[in-house]
Amino acid sequence: MTATTTDPAAAAADEPYVTRTDSGGVATLTLNRGARFNPLSRAMLEALDAALATIGDEPSVRAVVLEGSGRGFSAGHDLGEMRSHVGDDDWQQELFDACSVVMLRLTQIPQPVIAKVDGIATAAGCQLVSMCDLAVASEGSRFGLPGVNIGVFCSTPAVGVARNVGRKRAMELLLTGEMVDAATALDWGLLNAVVPADQLDAAVARFTDVITSRSAAVIANGKRTFWAQIDQPLASAYETAGRAMVADLAGEDAAEGIDAFLQKRRPVWRG
Repeated sequence: MTATTTDPAAAAADEPYVTRTDSGGVATLTLNRGARFNPLSRAMLEALDAALATIGDEPSVRAVVLEGSGRGFSAGHDLGEMRSHVGDDDWQQELFDACSVVMLRLTQIPQPVIAKVDGIATAAGCQLVSMCDLAVASEGSRFGLPGVNIGVFCSTPAVGVARNVGRKRAMELLLTGEMVDAATALDWGLLNAVVPADQLDAAVARFTDVITSRSAAVIANGKRTFWAQIDQPLASAYETAGRAMVADLAGEDAAEGIDAFLQKRRPVWRG
């Protein structure tokens, strides 16, 4: 008998970068490079964008949960991959363009996306959390923008993070490169909830159960409107939001929802 060995790196390379499971109208996407803290390599970004784009065209999916395998959510970009392309500005630009596409995709699909964080979320991994519609983390999770520590300021992660935690908090993360714990991230506005690790699934389910019980059409219009108006000047934001409410009221689910409320019964959504 001839003994055989398996190269762990080769075996990992054959695994999908992102896996998907579905249950009760909720699609869970898992970053599948846990042994390396799920780096956002070019291949990982392409896989994640493809998965999100597919889900966006599936009306049966009502909510998305985004998680990381292994010991963390995501440590950000693959530093080894980036280092191997130093001097190739076109490749580096393509990497950050691909990352921006994913971050925008999170806001563009009609389904709410919930980040489920158990472990570290740093640099572009922290950015990924910030661009999800909701975020829940275990008590032991940690967050940071540590690029300054290695000579690369976290400028692109700051785009999303600063829209969550405010300018002074974002600059603290960016200038010091220090990590903050989950309780601090919650206090600063990066997270919606922090729970013990063994309650993480239940905390996420609390959100998905509510979301899947509401009108899909109204949720989709509301999410689209939120991201459209959030950075507009005040007058333009009110115009955008007003048009969205008119559209809601013209839909059959508004009539059903109002009638159900007045009749003290559960609505039966159709949209």
